[in-house]
Amino acid sequence: MQKHITATITKAWWSLLTVGLVLTLAACGGAPSTTGTGTTPTAAPTATPTANPTPTPTPTTASSSGNSVSIMNFSFSPNSLTVKVGTKVTWTNHDSVTHTVTADQGAFNSPVAPGSSFSFTFTKAGTYAYHCMIHPSMTAMIIVQ
Repeated sequence: MQKHITATITKAWWSLLTVGLVLTLAACGGAPSTTGTGTTPTAAPTATPTANPTPTPTPTTASSSGNSVSIMNFSFSPNSLTVKVGTKVTWTNHDSVTHTVTADQGAFNSPVAPGSSFSFTFTKAGTYAYHCMIHPSMTAMIIVQ
């Protein structure tokens, strides 16, 4: 009978040891414990690279002979200009945004940045309607005689 009690005690110890080992292993495989405020750390913000600025064309001075057009307040002024064949007309942008000077029939097309100018020499007689591609309500014409 002594052997039977010893065998039973030994089996009980092995069972307790096995259960303890299983519980220990189960605790190790669980979710990681959290400490602190419970917030998830985030990456530090990184600087966003900026594009290289495009150089602005050097503004040209329009001649005082009346062959210039001002771009101001989202309009071309004068709205209609009459010049002779061979005349160079200069558009100067006085607005704070870029505009274009675009002939309706394709004779000329140029962006004009704020503070910059664009010039075109008219070599053929005719009426040249033009507009701003960015702001289509801006229209005007050059009449070449």
